[in-house]
Amino acid sequence: MSNLRTGGQILVDQLKIHGADLAFCVPGESYLAVLDALYDAREQIKLITCRHEAGAANMAEAYGKLTGKPGICFVTRGPGATHASIGLHTAFQDSTPMILFIGQVARDQSEREAFQEIDYRRMLGPLTKWVAEIPSADRVPEFVSRAFHTAVSGRPGPVALALPEDMLTELMAASDSKPYQRVEAAPRAEDLVRLTEILSSAERPLAVLGGGGWTAKACEDVRRFLEVWNLPAVTSFRGKDRLDNRHPLYAGDMGIGIDPKLGTRIAQADVLVVIGPRLGEMTTNGYTRVVSPVPVQRLVHVYPAAEELNRVYQAELGIVSGIEAFGKAASGLRPPAVNRWREWAKSARADYEAFVRPVAVKGAVNPSEIFTWLNERLPEDAILTNGAGNYAGWLHRFYLHKRFNTQLAPTSGAMGYGVPAAVGAKAVHPDRVVVACAGDGCFLMNGQELATAAQYGLNVVILVFNNGIYGTIRMHQEREYPGRVVGTDLKNPDFAAYAKAFGFWSTTVRATNEFASAFDEALASGKPALIEIITEPDAISPTATLSGIRKAAQSKT
Repeated sequence: MSNLRTGGQILVDQLKIHGADLAFCVPGESYLAVLDALYDAREQIKLITCRHEAGAANMAEAYGKLTGKPGICFVTRGPGATHASIGLHTAFQDSTPMILFIGQVARDQSEREAFQEIDYRRMLGPLTKWVAEIPSADRVPEFVSRAFHTAVSGRPGPVALALPEDMLTELMAASDSKPYQRVEAAPRAEDLVRLTEILSSAERPLAVLGGGGWTAKACEDVRRFLEVWNLPAVTSFRGKDRLDNRHPLYAGDMGIGIDPKLGTRIAQADVLVVIGPRLGEMTTNGYTRVVSPVPVQRLVHVYPAAEELNRVYQAELGIVSGIEAFGKAASGLRPPAVNRWREWAKSARADYEAFVRPVAVKGAVNPSEIFTWLNERLPEDAILTNGAGNYAGWLHRFYLHKRFNTQLAPTSGAMGYGVPAAVGAKAVHPDRVVVACAGDGCFLMNGQELATAAQYGLNVVILVFNNGIYGTIRMHQEREYPGRVVGTDLKNPDFAAYAKAFGFWSTTVRATNEFASAFDEALASGKPALIEIITEPDAISPTATLSGIRKAAQSKT
């Protein structure tokens, strides 16, 4: 048994044992004892103070994506927890390991609707893998150990732990836990035999890569598996960095704004080998590209959690396995001597290469040319982040990810993610170029985190695509209720001036040919930087204009 420690000290000691090196927070009086303990651990755990709990939670989620370790976030009770819940939602749908520590009312005040009291089990249960309240200081090691193991086991995801204020200050003896260990399922020998049989009989196979739990080693082994079998691969919604997009077997992503030819190809495939993704609504286009419960294509579904397999889709072969374990096993499988889908793979790649060429657009700024330039300019390990909005469609289509962990984007479709995710990414990898992409509406949801970047010298580059509207919503509005515009116009600030107020280098770009020099100056400034890019609101996507959408909708009425 150790000497007497406060609950806060015991908690911080457990974080050190489990290898936590970075935590994000908005301070609150409900967990002052933890903050005090973090003062003594400041050499081991860097604490980054954010301006809003949503920003802090998104930074922790980005940490979880980039490291594979649980991202750590501290918030206070009530409003702090409700603000942070968006980060939990993203972590849950993205299968990202994360632990949210929430200050809570004292134990003698519980069940009385005390000031800012919330029952977090009821509130956060659907957004997490596990929610609990630590009942006493001597059980802190048990609960924290379980939180780390739960966050990384099976399908990774978020955990929330409530910390009663008086529990954090009570002095108790407690036995420390040991560092957490990741446990990963592996495919059975008979699974691999059956996979070989199914693929060997295929004519038009496709692999689908995505989901959580990937590592650089998993990417390498899965790539070898694809190469040995000459198996063309697509990625799930916002999972483009699982395979080098320049690879001759990469055929595109199954996200929003999919290449129509790829959509047809998925429908024509006779075998889908799905490695990692759940096959959610956005990847499947509302469960139409892959129909439920029994897909038209023969389905092999590899997933780290047994409870997901056959939940939505009945697979011909379901394999419970971690991605790294599957990659290691699959990379040793040998294909038949005759490859029947060589031309199928070649044509898939040719379609993709044609799809990512820049397109002509209305207005002085062409986002397709900007992202094509960035694709050539940025180092291969540059990290690009984004939230939700039509601006992201340009990024996803025209920027090619070359390495694992270079895309941070929420499958939950959360606006406001890109800026804090970039700040969190720069804290994890200060030596890498980090570029946040945001629409005007998306940026303003967490733009206050510019202060966090400036305070800690986290020199991100933020691109704000300003078209003066909530673009995605306007697009749907014009499609469903043409000409009846309400609630989607925005009156924006001068974003460049706003950024300067925080100490950022900033400028405004009004034409495509102004962007390259502005970006180079931003990188060379030695400061965090923001480039406001004024775009034409009518040029809503690479394939459509708002006026065209309106006209088409009106013609149907």
